[in-house]
Amino acid sequence: MKLGLALAGGGVKGAAHIGVIKALEENDIKIDAISGTSIGSIVASLYAMGYSPEKMLEIFKYFAKEIMKANASHFAGNLKNSRRLLGYGLLSGENTEIALRECARQKGITKMKDISMPISIPTVDIVESKKYVFTNQENKEDFYITDALIEKAVRASSSYPGVFAPCEYLGHKFVDGGLLDNVPAGEVRKLGADKVLTVKFSTALSYEPKSIYEVVFKSIDILFDARAEDAIKQSDLVLDLDLSEASVFNIKKIDYCYNVGYITALTKIKEIREILEK
Repeated sequence: MKLGLALAGGGVKGAAHIGVIKALEENDIKIDAISGTSIGSIVASLYAMGYSPEKMLEIFKYFAKEIMKANASHFAGNLKNSRRLLGYGLLSGENTEIALRECARQKGITKMKDISMPISIPTVDIVESKKYVFTNQENKEDFYITDALIEKAVRASSSYPGVFAPCEYLGHKFVDGGLLDNVPAGEVRKLGADKVLTVKFSTALSYEPKSIYEVVFKSIDILFDARAEDAIKQSDLVLDLDLSEASVFNIKKIDYCYNVGYITALTKIKEIREILEK
C-alpha cells in the first residue's frame, strides 16, 4: 500500500510539514510519493531529494531570512513605477531559486527527473490563468512539465502574489500554485499513491484585517481555502493544523509551527496505520 503526502501552502507555517514528516519517520511510516504547493513545494522537494527532517528544519531556518530579503535592484525598479509595484511584487524571488539550487547541488540533482521519489509541484501561469504541474513522472497532458530545473519549479510554485514577482520560465509567467491547487491531494494520487495524507492549515477567516497587507493576505487565504474543498475529498486523512499564532511571513514562529505539526501527527499515527491497512 503506497502512501502519498500532499503539502499545502502557507508561508512559514510550512515548517509544520517537516514536523509531520519527522513523526511519520519515527513511527516507520514510509512516504512513497509527495506533492507540495508554495512552501509545501520547498518541503516536498527537500524531502524527495533525500534530506532528513532535522536537516530540512535547519535549511528552512537558514534560508527563511534569505528568501524574504528584497533584491535591491528589483525593489528600486518597482518603486519607479507604481503599476509595476502592484503588479509584480515587492521581492524578486531569486533567493528562493538560489537556495534550492544549492540544496539540489549538494545532492547531485539538477532537474526534477533526477529525483527518484515521485513528486509533483503545482503552479499557475498568470497570463493564461491556467494550472501547470512540474513533475518527474511521464504525463502526456499539456499542462504537465516533466523536464524542469528543480529550483525553477519551486520558485514558480512559491511566487506568492503581490509579494514575489512571477517566475518567468519556459515562456510562462508563473505564480503561486495555491491560486488553483493549494492542497495537491489529487496530484499525489496521480503519482500512484493508494492512500493520501494531506497536511493543510486552518484559516482564521473571522478576523478583521487591520492593514493593506492583511487585506491582501486574507483575500488570498479565502481564495485558497475555497479551492481546498475538492482536494480534501480526494484525501484519506487530513491533518488540518491550527497555526493561528503564526502569520504567513513571521519567521519567528518556525519552531512553533514545526512542533504543532510533529505533535499533531503523533496523535494520528494509529489512524494513519489503520488507513494503510485497509
